[in-house]
Amino acid sequence: MKALRTRGLGIGQIAARTGLAVSAIRYYESEGLVTPDRSPGGTRQFARSDIRRLSFVMIAQGLGFSIAEIRTALASLPDKRTPTKSDWARLSEDFRQVLDARIAQMQALRSRLDGCIGCGCLSLDTCALYNSEDRAAQRGAGPRYLMGESPGVD
Repeated sequence: MKALRTRGLGIGQIAARTGLAVSAIRYYESEGLVTPDRSPGGTRQFARSDIRRLSFVMIAQGLGFSIAEIRTALASLPDKRTPTKSDWARLSEDFRQVLDARIAQMQALRSRLDGCIGCGCLSLDTCALYNSEDRAAQRGAGPRYLMGESPGVD
């Protein structure tokens, strides 16, 4: 049987270990990303494993994941024990799939932009930005052609 998470790190200690501002840690707590205990005096008492959770939050936000996506991911980790390597591996597999899709999308966008920048608009027939009579508006908001849609025939 696994031992329960040991608590005892104050918010200042967690801030020093993660590089996060105390206010950011309080915000992440209010969003349910960490759940410190309270001492009899009312101070927050974090588990050492919360350092890893908060580090994950920082990295995930830097990669463009929303607080809601991060909260959902962290909810898959065990609540009553320190997450193991396999717990983190399971969580990261879901993120890997999303990241792989984002990377593919960014590579495709980069290729289209390289072509667009290099073309000098010599041919409106092949321009990924040309949108005669605003036909792409029927497909939704945003740069539809650069997002991978083909102008085609409407």
